[in-house]
Amino acid sequence: MSSGKRYSRIVSDVPDYKTFLTVDELKDSSRRLAEEYPDRVSRITIGTSRNGEAIECLKIGEGKYKALMFGTPHPNEPVGSMMLDYLSRRLAKEDEPLGSLDFTWYLVKCADPDGTRLNEGWFKGPFTPINYIKNFYRPPHFQQVEWSFPIDYKTVKFDSPLPETKALMNIISKGTDFMFSLHNSAFGGVYFYVSEKAPELCTLYQTIPRGQDLPLKLGEPEVPYAEKLDEAVYLMPTTSGKYDYLERNIHKDPKTMINHGGSSFEYARQFSDVFALICEVPYFYDERVCDSSESDVTRRDAILESVETSDRLNRFLKEKYENIESCLTVPSRFRESIEDNLKSFEDYNKAKRHWAEATLGAKLLATVAQKFDSCVTERFYRLLPYGMFNRMIQYELDNGDSRDKPKLRRVMESVEEQLQDEEKKLLDQLRYGVIPIRKLVRVQLEAALVSVEYALKTGSRPRM
Repeated sequence: MSSGKRYSRIVSDVPDYKTFLTVDELKDSSRRLAEEYPDRVSRITIGTSRNGEAIECLKIGEGKYKALMFGTPHPNEPVGSMMLDYLSRRLAKEDEPLGSLDFTWYLVKCADPDGTRLNEGWFKGPFTPINYIKNFYRPPHFQQVEWSFPIDYKTVKFDSPLPETKALMNIISKGTDFMFSLHNSAFGGVYFYVSEKAPELCTLYQTIPRGQDLPLKLGEPEVPYAEKLDEAVYLMPTTSGKYDYLERNIHKDPKTMINHGGSSFEYARQFSDVFALICEVPYFYDERVCDSSESDVTRRDAILESVETSDRLNRFLKEKYENIESCLTVPSRFRESIEDNLKSFEDYNKAKRHWAEATLGAKLLATVAQKFDSCVTERFYRLLPYGMFNRMIQYELDNGDSRDKPKLRRVMESVEEQLQDEEKKLLDQLRYGVIPIRKLVRVQLEAALVSVEYALKTGSRPRM
């Protein structure tokens, strides 16, 4: 198995990006590449967004095997788009050793152009937690490209894929050998999801971030039901896995809480024995995310504290929303996200509380990384809806005909004050650093290339 050294020149050549490319900049780059390499690069439209914008795919090469990589499966996650922009040019040039890989490459730089445009307010900086929070947008689950594929599992049946999801389905349904859904996190360390148990890859995945002086995420998994394969490496999360977790931890039919579809991997494995990868890289980090020494609290108590933090911060927004709901006159994507979050947080927190109390030993100490994730990182993520809440109000002020705009402004000011107070508490607990975009791109690029080699080497794989 290659250590990845054969790709070292390609990885090291990644430019020192200072900002993220916008949707228009990505499209312009693709247009120029197709014009420069017309015999090798095809620029095709695979679908349209809900706003009617073309979803573009670069088809590069004519290899025996098929690789699909797509960026912004969540529109607040642009690192993968940057990686694909760089990789597409290297593939077009047939740089060795890329030229020897017998693949046809399908690269979708931006799977959700509408949502991505709503994040562009922070793409050019400054790269601070508060600027990210205030300009953040993420759709509700049922409108996320990654989680709106058709699924029929127990009592959950979903067959309303988004137009953006249908665009990817047009490629996936023809079968693919390697698929990379390019997610990234906001805060923490680097971690991976893979579609099968692959010990030799686990070792490489752990080595790649360290080569860029980036920390692995060694604290709590992103979701309680994640199956750990090795440090910072997990089996691919699925809606079916989420269903089973909820079924064990809450006394109601999980379908009342799962209003979305399956993942891209769940859909893809219906058509081929695909090897799928997700590589989560963060914008911000704190050295404690990889500290495996014992902390001064139990893991159970730390997780229960995270649940209390989530309850408190969400209840504040719920109260504010109920106060102004009658004043909102226009639909908006921000409002859809806020309503979905406020509708579901209590049940999800109940399930997490039950899971912690039922499965974690009362005397098991949390590591420093686990305590940090539960007591600090959780607060950061729970503040993201605060930015969307005020963007929802601003959208109403700009586009609606509410008769009580003074009330909307008062609530907006109240949320802003609360956000500033919570931000101060958060920053008092943090010693955060900002990771250069170049390093994030390098990690995703090298992970992709060693995974492609693995997919070629192993051929037919067991379905998980």
